[in-house]
Amino acid sequence: MGREGSDAQIDQRGLVVGNYCHDVLIKDGQVIGESLGGASSFVFNVFDGLSVSCDYVSKVGSDFAYSVPHRPLSSPSSPTTLFYAHLTSPDGVDGDSGAQDRVLKRVRACEAIEPSDLPDSRFDFGLAVGVAGEIRPETLERMIELCGVVFVDVQALIRVFDSVDGSVRLVGLRESGFFHLIPRIGFLKTSAEEAPFVDVEEARKVCCVIVTDGKDGCRVYWRDGELQISPFASVQIDPTGAGDSFLGGFVAGLMSGLVVPDAALLGNLFGSLTVSQIGIPKFNSKLMERVKDVSRGRKMHCHRRDAGSQFNKSVGHEEFHTSLSLAAKCLSTFDGEEDEWDSKKSPDQGAPQSICHESNGL
Repeated sequence: MGREGSDAQIDQRGLVVGNYCHDVLIKDGQVIGESLGGASSFVFNVFDGLSVSCDYVSKVGSDFAYSVPHRPLSSPSSPTTLFYAHLTSPDGVDGDSGAQDRVLKRVRACEAIEPSDLPDSRFDFGLAVGVAGEIRPETLERMIELCGVVFVDVQALIRVFDSVDGSVRLVGLRESGFFHLIPRIGFLKTSAEEAPFVDVEEARKVCCVIVTDGKDGCRVYWRDGELQISPFASVQIDPTGAGDSFLGGFVAGLMSGLVVPDAALLGNLFGSLTVSQIGIPKFNSKLMERVKDVSRGRKMHCHRRDAGSQFNKSVGHEEFHTSLSLAAKCLSTFDGEEDEWDSKKSPDQGAPQSICHESNGL
């Protein structure tokens, strides 16, 4: 846990809460990849490229195999959360496809993040991005008290896990234990697959709801209206983390001064870039600079807008989409520059094998 980026371009201080994980990707019974996982790692990847400064609170076990820029809390009594992602052949593009294109199983789980684990400070914004049930209602409530606005990925609230094989299933938001807190958050992100468990029509009355839908982009709902936000084309290889990257891009855009529709475009962009790679994606540094340059021209002047206008598609929205799309097409390939974080986070060659082999019987 630590504060990053004294030279950050976005002058807002954020708090990101959610555990790091070990992810093992399996296709046709064969392990095709092992990597650092957890929504926080994907969010950081976007925030770092867009110069967003945050504190990160995450827990891992003594078996944690990766070096990360923000030191996680170490649990003395539980292992690092481990997920197996069983992939099927993709049938579309972009992230959060409406079709089931992977089966997740939680093999091991680290302990929960408690309210006392959060820093006793004030933050401009917070992200609740648990993936394995590590965020409890009392922890989310404490985040709401500490942060000016809280963004929540609904997977942190409605995932439950089979006691035998760890398969992930979803429960209704009303039955999750978090429903009473929804009127106190600012934004709730859900995938099209998760949306039926949320009751979007009820939730939109008290907060902004964003439903991501893969190749169809995303849809933004609020009390007085809704908008469809265009997607970006991408060939899907691994959907893992697409929704996390979407949320990172959306929050970065909103905190930099973009209106909601433009920020959602930024989220769609990073979701589409993420599914085209396995694990945490490598973003071209020139692309990130171009995205920041294009976004600067789209910043809203808050003192000139009423509260409702932040949801309106302003003049130039489609041109913004075109500019981002062109930048992605020209610059999306990693440029080969040394990726300092990637070199630091990579474990020894033998480490990923131990992650998988230790869990063969689970």
